[in-house]
Amino acid sequence: MNTRKHTTWKTLEKGIRFYDHTERRHGVKPDRYFALRYVVEGKRIETGLGWASEGWTLNKVRQTLAELRLAQTTGTGPVTLEEKRQQAKVQREIEQAKPTIAGLWAIYQQNKGRYSNKATDTSNFTYFQALHDRLPETLRTHEVTAIAKRMEEDGKAPQTVRNALELLRRLVNFGAKQELCPRPTGLRFDMPKIDNQRTECLTPEQAKVLFEALDADPDQNLAALMRLALATGMRRGALFGLQWSDIDFRQGIITLRGETAKKGKTEFLPMTEAARNILQKVTPMGSEFVFPGKNGGKRVEIRRFLNRIREAAGLPADFRPLHGLRHTYASWLASSGKVDLFTLQKLMTHESPLMTQRYSHLADEAVKRAASVIDECFDAAANAEAPRPQGAKVVPFIQKEKK
Repeated sequence: MNTRKHTTWKTLEKGIRFYDHTERRHGVKPDRYFALRYVVEGKRIETGLGWASEGWTLNKVRQTLAELRLAQTTGTGPVTLEEKRQQAKVQREIEQAKPTIAGLWAIYQQNKGRYSNKATDTSNFTYFQALHDRLPETLRTHEVTAIAKRMEEDGKAPQTVRNALELLRRLVNFGAKQELCPRPTGLRFDMPKIDNQRTECLTPEQAKVLFEALDADPDQNLAALMRLALATGMRRGALFGLQWSDIDFRQGIITLRGETAKKGKTEFLPMTEAARNILQKVTPMGSEFVFPGKNGGKRVEIRRFLNRIREAAGLPADFRPLHGLRHTYASWLASSGKVDLFTLQKLMTHESPLMTQRYSHLADEAVKRAASVIDECFDAAANAEAPRPQGAKVVPFIQKEKK
């Protein structure tokens, strides 16, 4: 502790000392320097704290001294100011090492590597620029809600707002699971309601033109990917992640591995004759993947190819090729009258039957068509001429009254 000759130390109370500087000012008063005097294991220790102009007040000094005395009494925590300062330094370093939202996003991307929705996630992350320097555990519901509100006011579609909020929730959950940050207490994500019951279904005529466009395209492996989407109803991620080891031609089974299936659950699809013919015509590219991407790795997108085929087939501009072919697969099966919704749920690998309910109206139409067959039976019965024995008469039935 610096005790220059020009200082005059005074005792405020037991353990607390100070002196007023003759030249330094704190407002209109001389700047005051505080120090502590206390005993540790029989040894008297004097330690300077700091100036009033640096934020030290009498109450703060009292609290510091009380904490040191409590630590000596209980045997927990730092018992000297130097230990206390070292502990505070370590705590600051721990706090500084905690990832911010921007840091968490960087770790998340590194952990995920290449994945199909990375471009969309990167775009959605820009909406949270105001939160980049924030620690995840400090986020509050009203802040997230305000960002969603601004997105809506800027004309963003409800689905875009939902995707952005879902990304932030994913990041927070990722950080908590990896023990990078505590889970924010009470944080909620109020998702906008969306009508996602859109079912895109090609007519047989549109499908025929699509097949012709696929036959004419030079990239027949990607053409096979689209054909397989319609023949199996497989999701985009499952198609991109499909490996040759997942295909069992002998047993007639296509395995959807956990990492490519929805919710990470391994599923099995029956290999139909159409699917078998498509897969047998795919040319192996020296990769473990059936439809590999760059350098034989997992494919992440085929946007240009899909746009080219959609234009060549004259399909509507808002038709989403891979999503649309999956919906077409489900719609065709549901409307056939030969596939019940429970079976359709299994084929679509829907986790919940609620997902399959969007096709229930098509199944209802099939049931109505089946039920209407009785109309034809009635007509046939009404117009039929039943043979009668010669001389037989039709006697009307008369119910006798009870006496």
